[in-house]
Amino acid sequence: MGQKNIFQINNHLRVKMENTSKKIHPSAIIDKEAIIGDNTSIWQNCIIQGKAIIGNNCKIGANVYIEDNVKIGNGVKIKNNIAIYSGVVCEDDVFLGPNCVFTNVINPRSFIERKAEFKSTLVKKGATIGANATIICGHVIGKYAMVGAGAVVTKDVPDFALVAGNPARIIGTVCVCGVKLDKDLCCNKCGRTYKIINGNTCLVEKQ
Repeated sequence: MGQKNIFQINNHLRVKMENTSKKIHPSAIIDKEAIIGDNTSIWQNCIIQGKAIIGNNCKIGANVYIEDNVKIGNGVKIKNNIAIYSGVVCEDDVFLGPNCVFTNVINPRSFIERKAEFKSTLVKKGATIGANATIICGHVIGKYAMVGAGAVVTKDVPDFALVAGNPARIIGTVCVCGVKLDKDLCCNKCGRTYKIINGNTCLVEKQ
């Protein structure tokens, strides 16, 4: 571990890292118990609460708030102005577009305590959530799925599905590389092919 300068602020840490594998802006506030992986960058005015786990090689943009018990995998990109609340899990290689929104209570009231009713949200490997999209809690965003900008997700999104609108509806299927598949479930960009097995879109592995 290289040199670091730390000063205490109400049980939080402002951290300036030098000569380490982590790049943490000095304006970021990180709880002492939070776990930050190697080669991860955290930019201006971020707040990371205790018991949050952030993997390796992540990029976290400005003004991001990550609450207790959030789990972020490896290689995740979190763009500016996003709040990620308790119960959200993002697997490896997820992309969260700027200003997208997560929730963790279905029917919040300021005067009723509902922490026991928090619902989890799982964003699976390689999925993309577009700018200003809203994810209603209690749902799963499938592997390599793509949620269009401004969409409101009110139910599970299957693997490789492209969804858009309010409420979000499936409008196509996308490749691992992010390009929409043709009618034969082929990607004209990278050449990958897919097939439907038991109602699920599956990548055909090359022999």
